[in-house]
Amino acid sequence: MEAAHEVNQRDLRMRSREIMDAVERGESFTVTRDGRRVGELIPLRRTHRFVSRDDFARGSRNMPVIDPARFRADLDAVIDGGIDDPYARAAR
Repeated sequence: MEAAHEVNQRDLRMRSREIMDAVERGESFTVTRDGRRVGELIPLRRTHRFVSRDDFARGSRNMPVIDPARFRADLDAVIDGGIDDPYARAAR
């Protein structure tokens, strides 16, 4: 990430649209008041919500082949398959 620009409180108020557009483009700002640093404006990390079929295929190309029967056996070995009633009263 590039070095943060410095912007004072008054400039932030007067140029808020311009500064917020810059933050949206990935720029960071250090906000000052009376010459003291009081805060930072930084862009949020964007998470990918959609993976294209081609990207998924490229990413899975080197994944190991999974044997479904063995996978199920491994799950059964570590997971209790019983269903418990959370509202059942314990016998006293």
